[in-house]
Amino acid sequence: MTTARYLAPQGASIFNAAEEALEETKTWLTSEATRLSESEVERDLEVRGREIMRRLLSAHVALRCQDVPTHPVLGEDGERRTHVRPGLRTLLTVFGIIEVLRDGYSGRGLDSRFPVDAALNLPPERASLEVQRRCAIEASRGSFDEGVEALRRTTGATVAKRQFEELAARAAQDFDAFYDDTEILADARETSDILVLSFDGKGIVMRFDGLRAGTQKAATRSEHKLTTRLSKGEKANRKRMAEVAAVYTIAPWVRSPESIAAKMKHLRDTAEPPRPGPENKRVWASLEKPASQVVAEAFEEAHTRDPHTNKRWVVLVDGNRHQLDLAHQHARRLGVDLTVVVDFIHVLEYVWKAAYVFNKEGSKAAEAWVHERLARILQGKASHVAAGIKQSATKRKLTKEQRKNADKCARYLLANAKSLKYHEYLRDGLPIATGVIEGACRHLIADRMDITGARWGLVGAEAILRLRSLRSSGDFDEYWVFHEHQERARNHEARYANGQPPELSPPQPRPRLTLVR
Repeated sequence: MTTARYLAPQGASIFNAAEEALEETKTWLTSEATRLSESEVERDLEVRGREIMRRLLSAHVALRCQDVPTHPVLGEDGERRTHVRPGLRTLLTVFGIIEVLRDGYSGRGLDSRFPVDAALNLPPERASLEVQRRCAIEASRGSFDEGVEALRRTTGATVAKRQFEELAARAAQDFDAFYDDTEILADARETSDILVLSFDGKGIVMRFDGLRAGTQKAATRSEHKLTTRLSKGEKANRKRMAEVAAVYTIAPWVRSPESIAAKMKHLRDTAEPPRPGPENKRVWASLEKPASQVVAEAFEEAHTRDPHTNKRWVVLVDGNRHQLDLAHQHARRLGVDLTVVVDFIHVLEYVWKAAYVFNKEGSKAAEAWVHERLARILQGKASHVAAGIKQSATKRKLTKEQRKNADKCARYLLANAKSLKYHEYLRDGLPIATGVIEGACRHLIADRMDITGARWGLVGAEAILRLRSLRSSGDFDEYWVFHEHQERARNHEARYANGQPPELSPPQPRPRLTLVR
């Protein structure tokens, strides 16, 4: 039986190599470094310090590799593995590359098991889980090229771009399982009385194979002005819609229509109390899942937070009919009394476009026209405003094209009249603007997915959306602990009988025989 052992030379410490590097660094600091500027010393010391850390980690792992199983090694097939043979692998860490020489246990016709790998939770890939965590963070921040460079610059790890992308995708694979875990979703903290769900959609430019079937057909039929890039208006058939969701609680904030109207004129009450912020906010987006599934997940999470429906459930949307139908469907399923609020900012944009039908663009008259109608909408008179806009366009005998934006505004107000009761919403302290979901669309998608020249594959785009969602919701650190547990279960526990890798302990010293004369 051959076993892997990592005994240092007699009289030497297993950390001797690290101690040598430290002594060399101390000597350098008192000699050559005295001729350098502070910044030069700082940069060089970072590299030297990383090498010391690499040697310390290497020694620690070597020490752990001496451990032996306290019980027989049984694979998931129930077969006992009695043949012991050392196996060498390399591990890319944030300090650099180290070698891991540990015992593998096998048998005739049986593949090997490495109990030390399970104890250390080593991944099957060359990159350590900490390197993978750094890849996930950098990939979610900016372009893959920038992420690769940031990893190289701030650690001792160099990863190729393709591998960097693959590691980011692997890092996001436990996203759904994490949020399905009821212990993680359960929050014992006291939260406010208003529970808000909000939805929106945002298009992402995809590679052809990442488009949905209908969009692929439209893209095939379309012609391009240029061969190397898409011109203005040509991205319409190159996008796939990501559904964005947000769930949070918020304290009531009572206002009046007059106070909102005053703010539109930049008149603020300095004595007004601070606006309450979202609590326990979670935002996420998905390209792979249809809107119906994302909306269903949002309602399930809301129900987990408020299983007895004691809170006031509010859905904030921009008037998208499909999203509203889905919201009502799930509210009926859960027996929830739902309050639907159409985003006031979207109403504002429609009214401004209608204003330019009757007034010169950018004029004070247009601004006054808008303020007058918005004040009435805030008082719950959206239907009256819609009727007045249509009547005004008719009296002026405008052509169909001239009055298009006026009619569009009127139709929007009438279609959503039941969800424009702003006087009631303000009285009850409800939010009336979709700032949280708009911010989520910008942060999750626009700031990362819409960078110049980006063309996404479905798998890579979904992974980045998941990672950015975790960071936006403040869940990334907790998720990574969960992910490492899942990695251990997948890569190690599943390969042993009863899902239990054998426990390890340091080897017992062999007794020495004393010659008795």
